[in-house]
Parts: sequence; C-alpha cells; structure tokens
Amino acid sequence: MTTSTTAATALRVQRIKPSPSTAAAQRVRELKAQGLAILDLTVGEPDFDTPEHVKAAAFEAIRRGDTKYTPVNGTPQLRAAIAQKLEQRHGLSYSADRIAVGGGAKQVIFLALMASLDTGDEVIVPAPYWVSYPDMVLANDGTPVVVPCPEAEGFKLTPRRLESAITDRTRWVILNAPGNPTGAAYTADELRALADVLLAHPHVQVLTDEIYDEIWYEPGRVPSLAGVEPRLTERVFLTNGVSKTYAMTGWRIGYGAGPAWLVAAVNTLQSQISSCPSSISQAAAAAALTGDQDFVRDCVAVYRGRRDVTVKLVEDIPGLSCTPPSGGFYAFVNCTGVLGKATPAGEVIGSDEDFARYLLESQQVAAIHGAAYGSPGYFRISFATSTDVLTEACERIGRACADLSPADPSAAPS
Repeated sequence: MTTSTTAATALRVQRIKPSPSTAAAQRVRELKAQGLAILDLTVGEPDFDTPEHVKAAAFEAIRRGDTKYTPVNGTPQLRAAIAQKLEQRHGLSYSADRIAVGGGAKQVIFLALMASLDTGDEVIVPAPYWVSYPDMVLANDGTPVVVPCPEAEGFKLTPRRLESAITDRTRWVILNAPGNPTGAAYTADELRALADVLLAHPHVQVLTDEIYDEIWYEPGRVPSLAGVEPRLTERVFLTNGVSKTYAMTGWRIGYGAGPAWLVAAVNTLQSQISSCPSSISQAAAAAALTGDQDFVRDCVAVYRGRRDVTVKLVEDIPGLSCTPPSGGFYAFVNCTGVLGKATPAGEVIGSDEDFARYLLESQQVAAIHGAAYGSPGYFRISFATSTDVLTEACERIGRACADLSPADPSAAPS
C-alpha cells in the first residue's frame, strides 16, 4: 500500500497575503537593479542615521561582553527605560511584569493577538489601517471587522461607528495614532468619547499602536487612551518601539505595556519563538529612550518642513487633494478626481491601484495604493526622504495627471 502526500502551506498562511508595503519596496529594489531611476515614496522608515550616542551604547555593550541571552521580556535596564518614558509621557505607571519587549512593535502586536485570539473572535480595525493588522488577525484565527473612517471625519473612529461594530464576539479594538497611512490622531476629548463606549462593553480590549507618537506636528503631546481614562488601564495594551522615533528600524526593538496576564502570555510565546530580543539592540534602545532627545526634535522639524512642501505641491495638482497629516511621515492623497480618466495609451484608470501602477510605469514614481490600507481612492506617499526627491516626485505626478484625458465612453467595459 502506498501513501501519497501533497505539500501545502497551513491554512493560517493561506488566509493572509504578503505585506503590500514590503512587496512595493521589493518591486522598487528590482526596478532599481534593472537600472531604472525610481523615485521611491514607499519607504516607511526614517532616512536619518541612528544617533551616535545610541550606536556608541551598542559598541560598549559588545565590549562589555553583553552578547548573551537576556530575559525573555528584555533586560531590566530596558524595561526600566520604557517604564520611565511611559511615566514621563503619559503619567502611566507600569511594573516590570507588565512590560514586554520583542523584536519590533510588529512582533509584539502579533504575539499579543496570538496570545489572546480564539477562532471567531473579532477585532475591530478602523480603516484606513496599517496594512498588517487584518492579516495578523486572520493569521491568529480571528475575524477582522473593518470599520471605514472617512476623510470627512478626520480618518478617525467615532463613538457611533465603534458602538455599531461591537458584538459579543469582539475581543479587541485597534487604535493606531498617529496613524499609518493618514497621520491622524485623537484628541483627549475624542478618546474620552471612545472610552465611554468601551466602558459599557467590559469584554472589549484595546490595542493602541503608538509607534509614531513622537513624530508629531501639533501643539502638546499625542494623548494615549490609557492615560486619558485610567479605568481602562487593565484593558489597554499599549505598543511602541524605537524604530521610527530614533531611526532604528533595523535594530528591531519594540515593546508593549499592559495587563500582567497578557504580558506573561506574550513572554511564553516569545520564549518558544525567539528566546529573547537582541542583547545589543536592547542596550542601544535603552540609550535611545534615556539619552539626549535633541535628535528627535531635529528630525520632527525636518519632517514638518517636508510635510508642508509635499501637501502644497499635491494640492496644486488638479484631481488630487490631501488632508495635512498631524503626525507620522506619510501623506494620504485623495485621487478620486483622476479615476475614470484615460492614460495616453488609452487605458482607463479604474482604481487607485491602476493609478499607482500608472505613476510607476509612466513617471518612475513609486507609491502605495490606498486599497492596501482599506481605503480605495487614495494613495500613500512617504516624506521620509529628501525635499529634492519629494519635489521632483510631485512634479512627475503632476505631469502624469496632466497627461490624463476623459475616457472614451465607447471603450468603457459593459
């Protein structure tokens, strides 16, 4: 008797897709390798170098011989630095057993969902959303419940929309502020209004992704839900990291702070997955959080100037518009004004994905289409690049739009 087997990936993998932003970045690398001069507006990382004092802390850790395993949830020094930051920034007090450290905020979020979701559990995901949220939920047997948050409402979840989305299967609400791709964030009053809804539904937890919290262009600081409503502290898992603020994307250090039971579960998973984060990266992250913060202020000033230039140039292009982002380093551009038009080759721009492809093929400008973020009719451009690149890219986008013409009705599909 013979037995035949067929190699196949697990269903959890078949349910998800590769990250659209990662795929876009890879496509840009391939085109550049072919010799094309691509203006890349897809990159979601600072174009600055890691601060010198942070790199020095890593070198010193190597010299000291701090190159061994660390505790699963991070070194005491890093957890103390995280606790200090959360206390200073939000007035929140977290003991060491309520702080988890992982290989980037992305890993920490994934592990939190893995630790808490069972089949059929629902996760409310406001759209526009970071591309990975729905797939992370699907990979961990949950059901993403996407709630559209239109530009007219600031790209933000409202109490009415939140209330309508909650069911008895709701396990999490994800709040990303400042958000990727929009740069939108909630005021303290807006968070209090959301908190009123959440207090009426004690089975719902909140995962706050605050990775862009220090890249902020408005007065004051970005408020945090746990800081605004202390009664929710035991139901909020606050995630953050050093990647965006300190130009440390490759160092891969993120963290979460929240209820001890969830942190313990995340630590159990990490103990079986990666044992612990890099000891060298942890030393660098501790130095970043506790050291001089002039680097952060200087970077934000540069980003603000780039934002202003980018938004003005986009607003000057007929058919496009852009709500100025309050934080982060992305502009989420409304392109509904060019949909339905035809390219010089006679191809109809039927979607934001068509438009992004047209920009790449006709002008060698790489951007990411809005449907990847759950919001068709937009595209995202990153201004974490030089003003010269942004200016040239916007000029090319303007030329691409000027080359469009009304579609021939007789050529429209039936």
